[in-house]
Parts: sequence; C-alpha cells; structure tokens
Amino acid sequence: MHNDDGARTSKARQLRSLLESSELEFICEAHNGISARIVEEAGFRGIWASGLAISAQFGVRDNNEASWTQVVDVLEFMADATGIPILLDGDTGYGNFNNMRRLVRKLEQRGIAGVCIEDKIFPKTNSFIGGERQPLAEVSEFCGKIAAGKDSQSDPDFRIVARVEALIAGWDIQEALRRGEAYRKAGADAILIHSKLSRPDQIVEFAREWANRAPLVIVPTKYYSTPVEVFRKSKISLVIWANHMIRSSVASMQQVAATIFTEQSLIEIEDRVAPVDELFRLQGADELEAAEERYFSGLRTETKAIVLAASQGEGFASLTDERPKVMLPIGGKPLLRHIVDKFKKRGIDDIVVVAGFKAESIDVNGIDVVVNADYATTGELASLACAREYFSDDMIVAYGDLLFRSYILRDLVENAAAITIVVDSKPLENPALAGDFAYCSEPDDRSMWGQAVALRRIAGVAHDGAERAHGRWIGMMRIKGEGREWVQAGLAELQHNQRFPELGLTDLLNWLVANNRPVHVWYVHGHWLDVNSINDIESAGTFAAGRV
Repeated sequence: MHNDDGARTSKARQLRSLLESSELEFICEAHNGISARIVEEAGFRGIWASGLAISAQFGVRDNNEASWTQVVDVLEFMADATGIPILLDGDTGYGNFNNMRRLVRKLEQRGIAGVCIEDKIFPKTNSFIGGERQPLAEVSEFCGKIAAGKDSQSDPDFRIVARVEALIAGWDIQEALRRGEAYRKAGADAILIHSKLSRPDQIVEFAREWANRAPLVIVPTKYYSTPVEVFRKSKISLVIWANHMIRSSVASMQQVAATIFTEQSLIEIEDRVAPVDELFRLQGADELEAAEERYFSGLRTETKAIVLAASQGEGFASLTDERPKVMLPIGGKPLLRHIVDKFKKRGIDDIVVVAGFKAESIDVNGIDVVVNADYATTGELASLACAREYFSDDMIVAYGDLLFRSYILRDLVENAAAITIVVDSKPLENPALAGDFAYCSEPDDRSMWGQAVALRRIAGVAHDGAERAHGRWIGMMRIKGEGREWVQAGLAELQHNQRFPELGLTDLLNWLVANNRPVHVWYVHGHWLDVNSINDIESAGTFAAGRV
C-alpha cells in the first residue's frame, strides 16, 4: 500500500544514517501495520519493532512464546505500510548462530533494515522481570552469533545491534564494557546498553568509558524523566521509545471497553475514538476511493453544509464584544471549529458559513465564508438567503451554536426524505426556557427505528391548546433532491413578506408544511446542546470533551 519514494535510499541505508548521524536520533515502537504508519506520520524516521509489544498484541508473554516466523509475518505488514526503516527487537536471535543466519536472510527479504539481539539465553524473558536472575550468554557464543549474522547479510547497510544486558543482570560497568567491546570486534554495527535504574547514571558512565567507539543506543523506559540533553552530551546516537504505543492503546481500549459495558451504548465514546474513516485512511483506502470516483462517476452527490453564524450573541456579556459567539472557545477551540470538525468527520468537506457580526474574526480553516451585511436587522432566513448560490441537491443546514454527537449527523445524512429535521423528544425540566417546539404526526416510539413521522408545525411554546409538543427542533435539517426546489420556492415567497427580516428557519419549515411539502422528522433523545448564554459555556466544554 505504501509508495516508498525513498526507494533510491534503501531502508537499511536510512537506518545506517540514523545510527551514524552526528545528531541524537529517535525511533518509536510499533507492533503492527497501523501503528507503524502512525509512527511514520508522527514524523519519526525509524521504527522499533518491539518484542514486548508484538508479543502483547498476540496476547502472549515476552519470552519467545510467539515464534520468530509469526514475528516476521507482522514485520512484513509493517514494512509494506511504511517507508521508513524498521529495527527489529530480535530477542536472542531466536536460537543459535544457525537460527541467526536464517533470521537475517528472512528480514532482508521483507525489507527490514536491521535487528537488535541481546546477550541472554534462549528462550529469553523480558529484562524488567527478574532481570538479575537471568543468565547471560557466553561472550564467545554471542560473538559467533553476531559474526554469523553479518556473514549472512546481502545488503552491506543491514545493521546488527548488540544489546548488552550485563547491567540488567546485576554485573558492573566493567563487565558491560568488556562485552560491548567484544561484540564490536565481532562485527556489531552498534551497541545497545540497557539499564533498569530510574536514573541514567549507569548509562552516562558507560557512555563516558565507551568513548564513542561505535554508535551507542539506549532505551530510557525506566529513566524516562531524564532530559534528552543528557543523552546528547553523552554522545548517544539513538534513543528508542520502546513500548509506549502498545501501552497507550491498552489504556485506551480498557477505558472504552469499560464505558461500553457500563453504559450499554456507544454514544458517549463515539466522539472520543478515531472515526472509521480514519482507519480507512490509515489502511490506504484512498486508492479504492479513486476507483469509486472512476467507476461511479456521476452517480454520487457530494453533501454540502451551510452553517448560520451571523449573530453576535447577546447572552455572553463582554465575551462577544470583539467576536461572534461561534468563535468563543469551548474546550480549547472555537465553537465553530467543533461544528466544522463534526461535518468533516462525516466526509462533508464543502462547508459554507454565513457570518455577520465581526465576520473578519472568523478564523477556521476548511470553510467558505459568506457575509450577511444586514445581520443586525435580519434573522436566520435572511442569512440562509445569502447562501442561496451555494445551494445543492444534498445539503445540511445547521445553527452555528449547536454541539451534537456524531451519530445525529450520521443518521440525518442516511435519511432519504426530501427534507428531514432533527427533533429531540427528551422531556425538558423547564420548558419555559426553551423554544422551537415541534408538533408531529406521531410521538417518539423509542422501541422503533425509521418511524414515518411528519412535522405539523413548530411553535415557540411547549403547549398549543390541548395538544402537547412532541419535542424540540435542535436546529439541524437535511435538504435533498426536490427539497431544494421547495426551499427555494419558500424563500422566494417569504421574501415578499414585510416581516421577512425577522423570520427564522422555523417560519420556513411552517411554510413548507402549510404548502403540503412533507417535512420528515428524525427523533433523537438528547445528546446535543445549544450555546446561548455565558452559563452554557461550562456545560458546553464538558459536552465537547465527551463527558456526560
């Protein structure tokens, strides 16, 4: 899937350059194809294929319970997904010198740039589990393994890194240095010195005595708080961030699984996890999208979004003196950015924002801005009319002060009706403080999906005579196909109304119903928020963070 533009510089040559660089270099752990691609996209120039992480993603222990052929299979996917070099954590070489020879040949066949082997006895155990009780290999035997690997490589740039475990096993610096020098003479291209102390004292002392005889590699998992400047001063060549991708994924999966189990719902986690489209992107689905464009050309209509954001916002005291309320920070980013991100997450990239007050302060990438110059004396319908030239046969119209869970937009887009509005059927604690109450053909039956519910009218009060409202319109509608013609006709007629400057979208919806244009209702039950006053900002921040 990955088009390696660095083919002229082999991955092995890239790894060699990292090890021999005059600057301190960094590589990061990955354990499968998608984590490898994420590491590359983060900017790292190399990948550490951690034995611990690969074992963990198999669900087995880090003591050679996963066979070397299973590890090599994982590496093949990682190499195919990326264009940067991979250094394998090869444990002890998976056996004796003969196993090492075969391993090197198989790694080269799959485009792996190098392997790191450690001087312990096969099968190995992770260094941080009783390391002082783990016997080390004989120096001569390990040197033979290094020499066998070097003699077997066909690419002269393929790197073999010898990992010295003497400090882990309780030996002193002199034993570590003796082993490191022997391994260097046997042909190792770099030395990895390992320590389990929470301070870098042993590493710094070893580096000072080592005196840059060969590239020096470290894994600061235990002494992680050490400033990297210490490593630079010690002439370390390469730092490996060795297991943090797998650990972060475990923590995230534990939280998500617990939430789903407790809530028996996906609503509270959907906005906290990567969208499915992001998985498709990381998998390289762009080629499939291009094929769809080629073979289904003319059969698809792109969805557009129109966001009405012209008002200043009168309930925010001085916060909106110099900016409209859609630019108020909610959870660290502007309210409008939250809305735009929700659309883009659903693949809706054609977004038009109708601005008004302080339109020049609208600073959100990925949108087109239309200005309602008469924002101070007109309402939502006039703002919608300003975007008329951007109308399409498939568009979402939404208020600019609206926060919502992603599933609401997803379900709205999947509705096939000419006009669909979203109505919240959840009862209000204080209906007197709200508006936009929807009276519908049927109440919300939450045990049924896809109800054929039509709008009868929208009113500003919760009770209209003896009839009880069925919910509130949240300020989001979808217009599709002939619905565009209906909306344009409604705008044209209502513009002749003397009250047009003060009319809102609810007046347009009522006109459509009165003129026998069916407006389909899609019910939700909470999971949205409008930001209308300074008191809403804190709850909006909580909502945007994905918390109930």
